Amino acid sequence: MRKGDLNISYRIYANLAELGKSDADLMLAAEKSLRNAYAVYSGFKVGAALLLENGETILGNNQENIAFPSSLCAERVALYYCKANYPDVKVLKIAITAKASSSKLIVPVTPCGACRQVMSEYERIQDTSIEVILKGEEGEVFVFDRVADLLPLAFQTTAL
Repeated sequence: MRKGDLNISYRIYANLAELGKSDADLMLAAEKSLRNAYAVYSGFKVGAALLLENGETILGNNQENIAFPSSLCAERVALYYCKANYPDVKVLKIAITAKASSSKLIVPVTPCGACRQVMSEYERIQDTSIEVILKGEEGEVFVFDRVADLLPLAFQTTAL
């Protein structure tokens, strides 16, 4: 038997003011985007903002449906729009934030497993890391240098 180790790293900033201007602006765009989320069933709004290598910012927010499996997360809304409209442009960063109607989120919310897999796929396809910036409504901000740190054992196969 062999033992394997998984190591991830990320930086923790006390608040948005500690981030650089570019990252703070991207998070503010994600916060603006979450205001348009359609979250009438859960009351849990999520906003995402992508920074592309061409300087464009793409926004996404969660879109719920009474048939919950038909809903779509903010991260995938933004990424799918990006690839539909800018198929050859790399994603440099994604900022994600959330707001709940039931309580104040002071801890950053991480992407769900499906979003992590999609983010991982795009990171692999473009062969460039995507920085991930996470924040709740207030408080600490987590910054990951790459999606692989959020999903170190992503599903990948050449068998398909």
